[in-house]
Formats: sequence, C-alpha cells, structure tokens
Amino acid sequence: MIVAGVVVLVIAVFALVVFWVSVRIVREYERLIVFRLGKFLGVKGPGLIILLPFVDKAVRMDLRESFLEIPAQTAITKDNAPISIDFLIYSRVLDARASVLEVEDYRGAAQGIATTTLRAVIGDISLDDVLAKREQINQILRNKMDEVTSRWGVKITNVEIREIMPPRDIQEAMNRQMSAERVRRAVVLEAEGKRQSAITVAEGDKQASILKAEGDRQSVILRAEGERQGAILQAEGYSLALGKIFEVAKGLDGNTMGLQYLETLKAMGASPATKFIFPMEFTSLLKPFSGLFGNGDSDKK
Repeated sequence: MIVAGVVVLVIAVFALVVFWVSVRIVREYERLIVFRLGKFLGVKGPGLIILLPFVDKAVRMDLRESFLEIPAQTAITKDNAPISIDFLIYSRVLDARASVLEVEDYRGAAQGIATTTLRAVIGDISLDDVLAKREQINQILRNKMDEVTSRWGVKITNVEIREIMPPRDIQEAMNRQMSAERVRRAVVLEAEGKRQSAITVAEGDKQASILKAEGDRQSVILRAEGERQGAILQAEGYSLALGKIFEVAKGLDGNTMGLQYLETLKAMGASPATKFIFPMEFTSLLKPFSGLFGNGDSDKK
C-alpha cells in the first residue's frame, strides 16, 4: 500500500510538471514563437497555448512599444568639435517571427546601430547646427535606423535626444557669445525704443503744430468774417440813417433851416471866439427872415 501511494504521488507530481511545462498563457500584447525540435513551428497567441513537453520550445515576445536608453556617446562634428550626446530610442515589434529568426538580440543590435548612426550623422553637421537643429537630427536618426531594423521586424517609432554637452572651453565661449548677443540685443532694443519715442514725440509735435495752425487759420477766418459782417451791418445802418435823413430833409422848408442857422449863430455868439466864417449859402438862407422883418416895418408904418 505504501509503495502504491508513492507511485501515485510520483505520477501526480510528474503530471503536474508536464502540465506546467506544456501550458502557456499568452497575454494580448504578447506572442509565442514556437520551435519543435529546433524547427520553427509558428507564432502562437494570445490565449492558452499547449506545448508538447520536452519537444516544443517557445520564445515569448512583447509587442508593446518599448524604449532603449543610449548612454552618452562622444561624436565629432563637421567642424571638429567633440560633443557628448545621449538619447532614447522608441521601438515596436511588428513581426515577431523576424525579430527572433533574423537577429539574435534586436535590442542590443538596435543599440549598436544607434551609436554608429549617431556618429555618422553628427559628423556631417557643424556644432551650431547640432545645437540648433535637434529635431532635424532626431528625424535623420529615426529614418536611418528604421532602414536597418525593418528587416528584423522592428519599427523605430521615435528618437529623442535628451542632452548635448559640448566641451567646457566651447561651452564657455558659447556663454560669452550668448552674453554678448544679449547685450547687443539690449542695445538694439534700447536704440529702437529711443527712435520710436523720438518719432512719437515728433509726430505729436507735428500734429500739435498742424492743429495750432488750423486753429489760427480758423480764428483769422472767423475774425475776418465777423469784421466783414460788422462792416456790412454798419454800412447798412449808415445807409438806413442816410435814407431816413433824406426822407426827413425832403419835408423841411427854408424857414426851418433858417431857424437852425439862427440857433447856430446863438451858440457862436456865446463862444469867446472873435472871428467867424460864414458860408456863401448863409445869406440866401436869411432872405426869408429879412422879408419877415421888412414886412413888419411896413406894417408899423
């Protein structure tokens, strides 16, 4: 009985081991590349996969996008300036079969291709362009690497340069250059500000002068117009006065005029002057009064 129990236990353990070796659970983002006695059998998954124990061998492959960190690499630019660059490579396995059958370790191979491609690309670019055209360098690296990795069933989705470190002496020279450039820009901006200020002030003075001249012109025009209207009204007043005098003068007779002359003589007599000048018409105006005086004498006689 004990021997039978041991045998059953051994069989159970063996069956459990066989089950553990034979069964694979493949996730949605994974694939199994199955080999049977060393020969490629196929790509399996996702789901529950049953393998023949001790006969089938499976290689698990992750289809998700992954990244590969490339440590700092020293490269020489076109103008012989050494710089240190580190970057990231983002890739995705598109063909699980090719990524296993065509290359031993696609990640290590991708890293080697990345370093050699980086040196080739940086060697064709000057230092200033390397510092200024980072996005363009990323695109060139991605295209060149993708040409190589595509035959492995791997797609390079993106390349991102993280840091570019030039030598210390070049970095100090660049800092001095940037400082001088900032000073130059500050001087240019200050000069531009003064120029704009002077233009604004001159424009304001010009507008003020124009407005003042326009105001003076309008004032002169209005003053002249007022004087003209005043002269017209004064002339009309004189005309009306003369017309009125003329109308009144037509109704006066000689006696009335003589009385006016007598009043004038009376005023002259009260004056301390000793000489008087009479117009020739004065005697003709006194004739009516002499007639009146003559008629009075005849009546007395």
